[in-house]
Amino acid sequence: QVQLVESGGGLVQAGGSLRLSCAASGSIGRILAMGWYRQAPGKERELVARITNGGSTNYADSVKGRFTISRDNAKNMVYLQMNSLKPEDTAIYYCSLDQILRSRLWGQGTQVTVSS
Repeated sequence: QVQLVESGGGLVQAGGSLRLSCAASGSIGRILAMGWYRQAPGKERELVARITNGGSTNYADSVKGRFTISRDNAKNMVYLQMNSLKPEDTAIYYCSLDQILRSRLWGQGTQVTVSS
């Protein structure tokens, strides 16, 4: 029913910036929250940032002060502005969508690679 499509990933040098976008389409119900998770090779998927429909946010300690999550509820989109990128930020980044009375949905992922 609902699809999430991420974009904006790529290769960037350490200290650079990227802006990830996630567009939700299809038959979308009431959105509770959208978020960004990431997974590096050999590691567990971890929360990066999450934003509720009311605008409350939370971040992983490792990205606080560097990453900013935002959303456009009218467009059903969520963004992740990533500044001061570090090599340890290299991972596949996944968009998530939480809807009322629905299980969490995931996008296909977008690769972010930060070189030294």
